[in-house]
Amino acid sequence: MLLGLGTMSMFAPRRMLKNFALEPIGVAGLSTVRSVVGGLFLTSVLLLGYGLASGQTEGFLVVALLMGVVAVGRVVGLIADGFDKAVIPPLIVELVIIAVLVSAHGQPVV
Repeated sequence: MLLGLGTMSMFAPRRMLKNFALEPIGVAGLSTVRSVVGGLFLTSVLLLGYGLASGQTEGFLVVALLMGVVAVGRVVGLIADGFDKAVIPPLIVELVIIAVLVSAHGQPVV
């Protein structure tokens, strides 16, 4: 999932705008989608891949922390901007990713 989101954000950002509810302004806005959104997702994939390949799962916690900060941002948005049910599904996905990664940390990688 993170690989797909990162790859599409990096190389086809216009196709991802609706998914992220974004309206970038010009080339600079598309560059932000590519760099920030695509870059963070793809870095997460690299950290997870390294952990799976090496058995060193500390990167799982780094990605869980990143997802945790994203989830906190969603909660802050719900409080500051008002409730929108469209925010709940991605928030749930982020919380599930956090739980899976924290649970997987320290477990033997097969």
